[in-house]
Amino acid sequence: MAQEDAAVVSEETNNAQQAGFRSYLEIVRQRALREGVTPVTLDRVLPSLTYNDRVVRLDRQQPEGASSAPVPNFAPYKARHVDASRISRGRAKYAELRPLLKRIEDETGVPEEIMIAIYGHETNYGSFMGNFNAPQALASLAYEGRRRALFEGEFIAALKMIDKGVPQYAITGSWAGALGKPQFLPSVYLRLARDGDGDGYADIWRSEVDAMTSIANYFVNAGWRRGEDWGFAVNVPPSFDRSGMRSRMTSPRCPRVFARHSQWRTIAEWRQLGIAPQRGFWPNDNMMATLIEPDGAGNTAYLLGGNYRVILDYNCSNFYALSVGLLADEVRN
Repeated sequence: MAQEDAAVVSEETNNAQQAGFRSYLEIVRQRALREGVTPVTLDRVLPSLTYNDRVVRLDRQQPEGASSAPVPNFAPYKARHVDASRISRGRAKYAELRPLLKRIEDETGVPEEIMIAIYGHETNYGSFMGNFNAPQALASLAYEGRRRALFEGEFIAALKMIDKGVPQYAITGSWAGALGKPQFLPSVYLRLARDGDGDGYADIWRSEVDAMTSIANYFVNAGWRRGEDWGFAVNVPPSFDRSGMRSRMTSPRCPRVFARHSQWRTIAEWRQLGIAPQRGFWPNDNMMATLIEPDGAGNTAYLLGGNYRVILDYNCSNFYALSVGLLADEVRN
């Protein structure tokens, strides 16, 4: 009897959720119309959507950026994301796409290996791009409400993509609505996806030409500096005085991520402080860099240039950005 009662309660809860979701979609419909989405698209898409509780549960499992929990060491993450398999597959993909990548680098200044490293991190070189219905996932996350401003805007951007003729197979992705080989959110696709092969359609799902061109365009838009390193591994001497190196600035975006970076110094100044590169080379003395010690004092540290901040723009995580840079270095070597 108790099981039957629980089933009734569960069904009632589900019915209430679906009813609330339908009412919410009517509200979003009005906003979408104001933003230019056609009634034809809305009449076709909205009735097909149901509330997806699974994506909401997945979102709730994500660590919050403002969490006060201690930051773990970087080494275990690096071992999983800059591993032998990902390096070897990256080198193979790099060799396969080399003529294309060189052309894009010549045009944009974004290094060939950086494009490949993003490709490798986001979808393991296109092997897994997600199979969630993006409009349904985004609408469900928006309805749940914790990050409604973000997800409602992305839901409407997905509707605009459909309105522009993006085919149905393309409107699938991660549980959070990221799409294609570069895992662009819909709003990013609308702004920055590019047609690299001249067929009139930025197909970041099936075309590696379009995907690599779009990744490079994202980095150019975020301020990539041609010819400048993202950063490099260094050793910090035991005598190094960290007391005056803490940054005095608080970033409005991802403050916990940027709080781990030191103050900016020139490469010449870091060298004078006894910092030594692990691979025996120094970039331009005038390049500005910050120091991060992701595994604590006495372990490998990194000097990070302005282009590291561009990688953070793609995904605001020090572990992610460091792994992209390190994978890029391995792919190139």
